[in-house]
Amino acid sequence: MTPSFELDQDHLDVRAWVHDFAAEVVRPAAAEWDEREEFPWPVVEEAAKVGLYSVDFIVTQALDETGLGFPITMEELFWGDAGIGLSIVGTSLAAAGVRANGTDEQVAEWVPAMYGAPGDLKLGAFCSSEPDAGSDVGAMRTRATYDEATDEWVLNGTKTWATNGGIADVHVVTAVVDPDLRTRGQASFVVPPGTKGLSQGQKFHKHGIRASHTAEVVLDRVRVPGRCLLGGKEKLDARLARAREGTRAGGNASMATFERTRPAVGAQAIGIARAAYEVALDYAKTREQFGKAIIENQAIAFTLADMATSIEASRLLVWRAAWMARQGKRFEQAEGSMSKLFAGETAVRVTGQAMQILGGNGFTREYPVERMARDAKIYTIFEGTSEIQRLVIARSISGAPIR
Repeated sequence: MTPSFELDQDHLDVRAWVHDFAAEVVRPAAAEWDEREEFPWPVVEEAAKVGLYSVDFIVTQALDETGLGFPITMEELFWGDAGIGLSIVGTSLAAAGVRANGTDEQVAEWVPAMYGAPGDLKLGAFCSSEPDAGSDVGAMRTRATYDEATDEWVLNGTKTWATNGGIADVHVVTAVVDPDLRTRGQASFVVPPGTKGLSQGQKFHKHGIRASHTAEVVLDRVRVPGRCLLGGKEKLDARLARAREGTRAGGNASMATFERTRPAVGAQAIGIARAAYEVALDYAKTREQFGKAIIENQAIAFTLADMATSIEASRLLVWRAAWMARQGKRFEQAEGSMSKLFAGETAVRVTGQAMQILGGNGFTREYPVERMARDAKIYTIFEGTSEIQRLVIARSISGAPIR
């Protein structure tokens, strides 16, 4: 398939539909839920009613041959608000974890269980990071031990920074099954609803994306059936055997999930940046100082030009990576990491520039750019910090390990 970034009518229709929802439902609620720092159940319920929060919508975008469905959706939704946007799409990270590592049967069973239906919402949570193992995935301590007598896996440990952690119905948990193999000795497990031993730990009060629920997940002798090992035990045993022999063992469970989601995360950052840019542009056209609109000042005009250019460049990087992923092309130069790195840093820079253009008004909650700036910062931190993205890119372009 030849790459083309000319959107067809289906893409245009989806973009308009999500944009309208973001403008009419998300934006009016954004300040309230940011202030409350609570999961916005009523807004997610509205998303479920229109089909935006649903398995069908996720499947439709995943099957888009161009790969652009998800980036388009993410940009428009997060243009509305990042905290509420993440509350709506947070379950998709857990779904991606099942899809990346699970069998077709596991995908069919667990992904619908993460969404539920209007009036009976369900949530999913992907649990990978730990207090001492964030960027250093090899330092993970959560253990999974197989009980052959009962065909159960026993999970013990603490996960942190989990979106929907503790309030989700289905948790996808990465754990160590063979500590001697470090990252190659890890696997992913589904923890079904109501499983004993799983509880919410500390809920985090964050700088930004405050409507999104982020918490620790404590696993205390959590027992899950053998069928909850994503991919199955036969596949795991074969992979571990190859790793012990020193041959290539396949990808890490957490990294497989993040590789699938990085372009979409970059698109979220673009949505925030675009929203801030639009506020700043409108403000610069109407705000007068010294008898003229401030956009007539070269310093302001050039800043806005740089903002617009960075947003467009970010979108092209994200769309290219999304297209490559959908076509099954390898990221030879870490194109996925490039897209997330550039878009994340663009969001931080552009929201800061928007605040500067608004001056004192940009520092108040009367205008949304201060919230957008707070929200943007997480995009240089989660799903791989900017430093980790640069490390991945450097390894890819050099062809040699960088430590």
